[in-house]
Amino acid sequence: MNVQSVISAISDFVWGWPMIILLLGTHIYLTLRLKFPQRKIFTAIKLSVRRDKGTSGDVSQFAALATSLAATIGTGNIVGVATAISLGGPGAVLWCWLTGVFGIATKYGEGLLAIKYRVQNDRGRMQGGPMYALERGLGMKWLAVLFALFTALAAFGIGNTVQANAISENISLLMAGVWAPSTTKTVVGLVIATVIGVVIIGGVRSIARICSALVPVMALCYVLGCLYILCVNVHFVLPALKLIVSEAFSLKATAGGAVGTALMCGARYGIARGLFSNESGMGSAPIVAAAARTKNPVRQALVSSSGTFWDTVVICALTGLVITTSIIAYPHIDYHDGGMLTKEAFGMIPLVGTPILTFGILTFAFSTILGWSYYGERAVEYLGGRRSIIFYRVAWIVLCFVGSVMSLDLVWNIADVMNALMAVPNLVSLLLLSGVIAKDTQHYLWDKRLDEE
Repeated sequence: MNVQSVISAISDFVWGWPMIILLLGTHIYLTLRLKFPQRKIFTAIKLSVRRDKGTSGDVSQFAALATSLAATIGTGNIVGVATAISLGGPGAVLWCWLTGVFGIATKYGEGLLAIKYRVQNDRGRMQGGPMYALERGLGMKWLAVLFALFTALAAFGIGNTVQANAISENISLLMAGVWAPSTTKTVVGLVIATVIGVVIIGGVRSIARICSALVPVMALCYVLGCLYILCVNVHFVLPALKLIVSEAFSLKATAGGAVGTALMCGARYGIARGLFSNESGMGSAPIVAAAARTKNPVRQALVSSSGTFWDTVVICALTGLVITTSIIAYPHIDYHDGGMLTKEAFGMIPLVGTPILTFGILTFAFSTILGWSYYGERAVEYLGGRRSIIFYRVAWIVLCFVGSVMSLDLVWNIADVMNALMAVPNLVSLLLLSGVIAKDTQHYLWDKRLDEE
């Protein structure tokens, strides 16, 4: 057995049922203990576009949310949903959506702890995230170090090389017949590395400024594109919804690429891809949430929770509906091939289908590189101090280029493992500090003191 097979087997294990049960269990537990903070999602959206003036922090709440969404909204929203459908059938879409609904509570808890346990560095900048919650809230410095280490390593994979590769692969397809694929990928890699380098040198404020401008545009364009496709497929929307619901709870043998009932496979892959897409429980989003200017921890917790709503409840759901309606409308589409499913489904729509998909992949991947660069930097700073950041930035820029020109099957699997290892320490902090989260939630949210500092 070669190295790739070993890493692939480890990845399959860590993202199997034990991790799914742990993550989804945390989602449900926090939902119940916090008295369904999902009820306040519209309040969260309102807060996300307001400024808390006169408060400490580095960026606005919206900028922190935009940076988090930049890292969260990625190729998983497009390709990940397609993979879930190909392996688990159309019912996976419902399980993916339900994961997002319950994941709002976990993202809320992460945001609250990020503000509560954040610190100010010697330059006056805010730093926070699971490593600070573990160290300051629980006294578990060793686990905080592990989380930071896994975050720094995972960032190079899922947040950098695989995203750069997605951009170069798509552009090389567009330029086929004009330039050789290797030439295209080299040029694209140099451009990505240069642009990313210019942005990240400016630090969190520069990243947040770019993300604040980019994220709303890219998300809106993709959502409008999906809605247009659903209008074209309007006669198949209701049958698609019925198919998704019926398949989600079906006990018949799956017709997809996995063994088991449609219910088991749909739940397995829908939940896994939903968790992977919205990152609720992984501990990445609270790192940037800690930089937000906010009156109290609960206000930023609500803003953070809206990220999962937009990522999974809206964008992943729309992608799932587009693919399912296209499968019904065009029966010749082979939905067992996850890699080609999204391309074929969107490609059935004349003129706009392929451009919408291409735009989504390119912008989502680019924004993910920006968002994860900040996560990685904060993790490295926690481990080695401020002087270590410059070396990390150089490595980040270099790997943007490397990722554009290399094959990444092994990198994908390593990144998956690192992401799972990130989640475990973060979930420990959420579960052991759930009493703190519940107390602050009762005081500020349910006792209606959201405007208190």
